[in-house]
Amino acid sequence: MNITLSNGILKATVSTRGAELIALEKDGRNVIWCGDPAVWGFHAPILFPICGGLKDDRYLYRGKEYTLKKHGFIRTSEFTVEEAGDDRIVFLHRYTDDTLKQYPFRYEFRVIYTLSGTELHVDYNVKNLSDDELFFSVGAHEGFACPEGIEEYSVLFEEPETLDSTVLVGNLLSHETVNFGENRRELPLKYDYFAVDAQVFLNLKSRSVTLLNRKTGAKVGLSFPSHDAFLLWTKPGAKYICLEPWCGCPDFIGDDSRLENKKMTVRLNGGEETTRGHRITL
Repeated sequence: MNITLSNGILKATVSTRGAELIALEKDGRNVIWCGDPAVWGFHAPILFPICGGLKDDRYLYRGKEYTLKKHGFIRTSEFTVEEAGDDRIVFLHRYTDDTLKQYPFRYEFRVIYTLSGTELHVDYNVKNLSDDELFFSVGAHEGFACPEGIEEYSVLFEEPETLDSTVLVGNLLSHETVNFGENRRELPLKYDYFAVDAQVFLNLKSRSVTLLNRKTGAKVGLSFPSHDAFLLWTKPGAKYICLEPWCGCPDFIGDDSRLENKKMTVRLNGGEETTRGHRITL
């Protein structure tokens, strides 16, 4: 089921399936990818309880092996609507017997969308319902429409950056990087960059970026103060670019597969909760 929010400036459409953002419009212009299933059938999937892939889609926790596919299960899970207003909605997903088979933690996961002026606030709240420590990653995977193709667009960084991208080998991160330049604030996009997979930036100083159409001057801003990893991804020739702030990362080649040792994983003590958020500005 799709639900529409509006504050008179922005209109957002969100789905109960995956609590996914389907559209974000200002002045009749939708900046979110249409989700064409012939190209890529998502719009803006949410990644939880892992971001990226695991070695052989498996991990170890307390001596037991679990199977969990790339990006986790939330993006295809059905949420309930806990609260709803004209310009704000709260989605809730709680653990189930099925999730416990893949991910042995009792949690509540809320996705909160709030329209404020020309901004959409997207917040992920995770609550640990058990007495034991909980381990998770969470990330955004929003696809932004590029009707002219991505090569007319640039990503602008808040800070001058050494743009070292960690190389993916299949679903895993290697210990090698590719450098896209020193002291750079602008990265003009090229399809060649995505011939293999995503570009993975694990050491950015910036916590905000802007997607700029160099011909029209149209911009979309994205700020992510509580996310440490940032990825760019598209399919070669596709007319969208995903700007992906993550709290987490894929496994590295050679990792021991133990969940408690997974790099960039967020840890919550029993009964604790935390919120990680980002903002989209039109």
